[in-house]
Amino acid sequence: MADTEQAQAPQTISANRAEMANAIRALAMDAVQAANSGHPGAPMGMADMAVALWGQHLKHNPANPHWFDRDRFVLSNGHASMLLYSVLHLTGYKLPITELKKFRQFGSKTPGHPEVGVTPGVETTTGPLGQGITNAVGMALAEKLLAKEFNREGHDVVSHNTFTFLGDGCLMEGISHEAAALAGAWKLNKLIALYDDNGISIDGPVAPWFIDNTALRFVAYGWNVLGPIDGHDADLVAKTIAEAKTSADKPTLIICKTAIGQGSPNRANTAKAHGEPLGAEEILLTRVALGWSHKPFSIPQDVYAAWDAKAAGAAAEAAWNDRFAAYKAAFPDLAKELVRRMKGELPKNFAQVAVNTAVAAHTKAETVASRKASQLALESFTAALPELLGGSADLTGSNLTNTKSTPNLRFDFTGGVVQTPNADGVMVGGRHINYGVREFGMAAIMNGIALHGGFIPYGGTFLTFSDYSRNAIRMAALMKLRVVHVFTHDSIGLGEDGPTHQSIEHAASLRLIPNLDVWRPGDTAETAVAWAVALQNKSKPTALLLSRQNIHYAPKAGLGDISKGAYILAEPSEVGLKKKTQAVLIATGSEVQLALKAQELLASRKIAVRVVSMPSTTTFDQQSAAYKAAVLPVGVPRIAVEMGVSAGWWKYGCAAVVGIDSYGESAPAPVLFQHFGFTPENVADTVEKVLRK
Repeated sequence: MADTEQAQAPQTISANRAEMANAIRALAMDAVQAANSGHPGAPMGMADMAVALWGQHLKHNPANPHWFDRDRFVLSNGHASMLLYSVLHLTGYKLPITELKKFRQFGSKTPGHPEVGVTPGVETTTGPLGQGITNAVGMALAEKLLAKEFNREGHDVVSHNTFTFLGDGCLMEGISHEAAALAGAWKLNKLIALYDDNGISIDGPVAPWFIDNTALRFVAYGWNVLGPIDGHDADLVAKTIAEAKTSADKPTLIICKTAIGQGSPNRANTAKAHGEPLGAEEILLTRVALGWSHKPFSIPQDVYAAWDAKAAGAAAEAAWNDRFAAYKAAFPDLAKELVRRMKGELPKNFAQVAVNTAVAAHTKAETVASRKASQLALESFTAALPELLGGSADLTGSNLTNTKSTPNLRFDFTGGVVQTPNADGVMVGGRHINYGVREFGMAAIMNGIALHGGFIPYGGTFLTFSDYSRNAIRMAALMKLRVVHVFTHDSIGLGEDGPTHQSIEHAASLRLIPNLDVWRPGDTAETAVAWAVALQNKSKPTALLLSRQNIHYAPKAGLGDISKGAYILAEPSEVGLKKKTQAVLIATGSEVQLALKAQELLASRKIAVRVVSMPSTTTFDQQSAAYKAAVLPVGVPRIAVEMGVSAGWWKYGCAAVVGIDSYGESAPAPVLFQHFGFTPENVADTVEKVLRK
């Protein structure tokens, strides 16, 4: 069935479309004025664009914001949040006028910038400019891949568009270049971006510092570019969107020329309209200029009726439900799998797969780098989970994010997904993405993929480059998204590349991000468990910090406590001492081996030391007080060992930290370990000094 047949029945923009747009303008200026905070200008300028898209083209159901085959809408210029809140309210979502009156107030459903999970109908959290359009790229990619995987002839159950509004600020942010280039390369023809080209930012007219030829820039990316058009002509915008939807192999940018603060006699086309209330006097003048005589937050019933999308939305979803029922009858297994994937549920056998993967790592006891241990675990997990969608920012051979089950994702000249034989010889679409040198773009695209649903995305780069993608990692944590960041080359252990590539502060820095699980596993079993925990975390992202250098397997009694983030790896008795524990060595990653060797040295000096492996401080911090005390007994001195800054370890009551509070050097790894004191002798000496105090 063609896309046009599946779309929500188009609504004709009514004769009072100017009133529909003015309703947005009035609500925006009234809400910002009531809050004495916010951005009225962009919603007022984009109001006619919203009438065109939401009034005629957008396929959605206000009664069910999570309906699977809805179109996705992303407000990339999230400071214009009152535009989105206005249309959600007007079209019939559960966002009453009382919530608009509480704009930017504590506990309201109308925060300063849109937040997914807070406001019904909001698809992603936006505000940091450029990330919204990048999320939209991820959503459009997810739709395209799911359509290829699940649709069958006569049964297009995955068929929806991704729309985004964006502004000058989004296009100035470098991430928009990364995302737009990939969207063109991936031929995401169902991605349609409407550019609010108003030429104004907080500092004023952008002409002196934003001289890009945006149209040619996007043509160069492989986009279909329409316009510039009059963004205040709702009929023209609607017709242009219709044209964009016919694109077979390119994403589309529609350039809409608008006036920020449209309708305001003294603030339109000025920076004053951007980020501050219009003021009571100017609002009165604007009401007169617009011919809007209604009181604040008062919308006439005929305008509500013109905007109301409940009936059309219910009909669109009902029609899709009928199509899905036919699909389910014809392809029951595919339908069941699609439902599972979109719910974000793991296969019923996942727990056993996870156990088998960890046990295999424990049994083989291989000496490999933890980046290789990660790939070994991924071989098992990607074979069991078709929703795992991997990638790397031009470092696949170093990050080892590819597996036998994940051939490279490629598109043919028509935009189709190239089919490649997997390990079993079955022709499948690629599941490993070459993002190119685009760490920030990769991270934000993964967020969009996760938001769309149907996939669990993961992507790799060097740990030191997490700085490039940090804000997208933070946004994933804020949005509670299940994405996995594979960060390899995690310390001075990478050697000769020197301090530019040697991560010193990055582990501690990532651990500071709330709701981000950070794992630095010390062998193959810990790595397998870290992956299993990450895949089961439906409401938080994970960062895996992995070594370049080989790590010996650390013998252990069992695997059960690894998932708690820290566990007792070796007691003094395991090195021949029956004395009471005198100190606890806490180590992560490759330094676990260092702690074990120091434990042996200390045993020869008749000093009894417990070794605790703490692959995840963030997970350990969530355990019960009783478990923490069992692992780190009260009153026993603690010494932490990690090739990174000492900050962060003192919270565990450490008497000393064997760390590195300077940048690294360019030299072979063994030379650096000796130079910076990461030797068994120095660790043992540090313990002795603590005990002598």
